[in-house]
Amino acid sequence: MAITTDDIETKEVPNFRLSETVFLAQHQQEHPGNEKLIGEILETIRKDSMGPYYHYLYYELKLPGFEWDQSLYDSLVAESSKHIAEITAEIEKLDKEDESEMDILKKWTELGEYYATIGDKTKAESTLLKTIELAPSTGSKIDLYLMISRVGFFYNDAVFVKTYLDKSNALIEKGGDWERRNRYKTYNGIYLMSIRNFAEASKLLNDSLSTFTSTELTTYQDVAKYALVCGAIIFERPDLKHKLIENPEILAINSTTDELLPIYNLIKSIYLTEYEKFFPALLETNDKVLLTNKYLYAHANYYLREIRCRAYSQLLESYRSLSLKSMAASFGVSVEFLDNDLCKFITSKKLNCVIDRVGGIVQTSRSDSKNAQYHTLIKTGDALLTKLQKYGAAVRMSGAEKV
Repeated sequence: MAITTDDIETKEVPNFRLSETVFLAQHQQEHPGNEKLIGEILETIRKDSMGPYYHYLYYELKLPGFEWDQSLYDSLVAESSKHIAEITAEIEKLDKEDESEMDILKKWTELGEYYATIGDKTKAESTLLKTIELAPSTGSKIDLYLMISRVGFFYNDAVFVKTYLDKSNALIEKGGDWERRNRYKTYNGIYLMSIRNFAEASKLLNDSLSTFTSTELTTYQDVAKYALVCGAIIFERPDLKHKLIENPEILAINSTTDELLPIYNLIKSIYLTEYEKFFPALLETNDKVLLTNKYLYAHANYYLREIRCRAYSQLLESYRSLSLKSMAASFGVSVEFLDNDLCKFITSKKLNCVIDRVGGIVQTSRSDSKNAQYHTLIKTGDALLTKLQKYGAAVRMSGAEKV
């Protein structure tokens, strides 16, 4: 591992692909391919001697279909303990021989990475914090803080992630280079999305598309997917076209894979007002994007509500009144479904309309914002005129107007 006074080599540690496989095995236990997922997990655990993670999956996560094998666990612990002892001995030897700080830093980093690799969250954190104390430059410290934050992403621990992203950002503000700023932007965008702050996440993730280098945390396709997911409910209609639908990075991905098509087609159905395509694309997005992602899974129901509300609102903005039958036909759903769905948004005051169920009409209540702006303008204008009149009277009384 090459380490200079400027940086720490960025590795895919911990293995984010393993974390995603565990998520799928946990939430799709009835899926026909679940046994295959468990097999993939065990294969990675054996390959990397992940005794602590094996223990975590069985006793803490209680992963469905995951069986305990004491002999396997003992062999994993024995293998990892041997490797840890070797690194620790090398560190002690370097300390005694008074070797350079960079050689010692290299070994401490290797030890911290190894703890992260085998899934020992506590020791990975403490060891990497020790390494940060030895790091000679701001850039090295930022790299190490980002590595610790990846341990939090691996376990989907949002509080842990925020702690170390904040520490990274504090150093970046003092002197981080553009490469680290761009990496942090991607990390923070994914974190914000994971806590349902889609507004801030959409800006960061969209910007990350042209500067992405964080392959140690996620894939470029996933960042594009996240940018589409967040932007779909945040961006105004013109931005949907400019920032998402016609984004060259997204178009380039679409030319090589169908991975983004569910959410991409959903956005197109809204922008092009092709409402008959909205619900099929929404269902596909839910099944293939939201429910299969560890960061989006918990927000799936919220997201489905928000995107439906957006589509309904966009259609209703064009009419003062619209028949339920006509609106239901536009979306390709039943009148009963639409009536029930609209009622949820009306009662929560997310839609400014009322339903005349007897007449089968949806009547849109225009926002009073323009009225309010008009009255504010009149009130402000009156106050300004009063001040000008008082000023004019004061000038006349002083005789200054004759000068």
